[in-house]
Amino acid sequence: MTVTMADAGSTSGAPGSTAMGEFLSQNPLVLLIGAAEVAFWVFLVGGLVTRYLMRMPRASALLLLCVPLLDVVLIVASLADVASGSPPGPVHGLAAVYLGITVAFGHSLIRWADVRFAHRFAGGPAPVRPPRGGPGRTRHEWREFSKLVAAAAIAGAVLVLIALVAGKPIPAPSTWPGDPMWSWASRVGVVGGIWFVVGPLWATVFGSREPEQASGR
Repeated sequence: MTVTMADAGSTSGAPGSTAMGEFLSQNPLVLLIGAAEVAFWVFLVGGLVTRYLMRMPRASALLLLCVPLLDVVLIVASLADVASGSPPGPVHGLAAVYLGITVAFGHSLIRWADVRFAHRFAGGPAPVRPPRGGPGRTRHEWREFSKLVAAAAIAGAVLVLIALVAGKPIPAPSTWPGDPMWSWASRVGVVGGIWFVVGPLWATVFGSREPEQASGR
């Protein structure tokens, strides 16, 4: 019996495709998270294009207003999923962390893109990078780290809310690494610890001794 390479490729790829399809059908929240991420960039770019290229400030404001609405849709969907009987799991933990990140970093990301878009297409001032050393760099590192702390706090609040809606107790922190949903809190803690050491702590101990340097644009 002769098996062509095309047949072999389709045969070997079928189990993986089937498994992925089953995973997505059982976890539609994953699709919603992916759709929210795509929609975030669509609304952001669309808002900037309508503002600076099409000169339609009202349409731009409307598109950018849709960005925070994505977070509302995601948290409502997460709560509705567990309220319908789905046990809190890794996908709900991922949704909580995603919400924390988008809420804490979303505004600064929009501002970052707006400055660069205005400079490129509307003759706005060139974006200024943070200082490379000195007290200015230290302040920058602490400011950015505070956003991560805010993201962790928001994610933690969403995790608690999901657990309450699902009627599940909040586990002890020592058991978080082994919990399907709360393991995401452990991951955020690890990332936060690393960020603290290489970011604000390093800049405070060593960076403040360096002279303030003007950064390039």
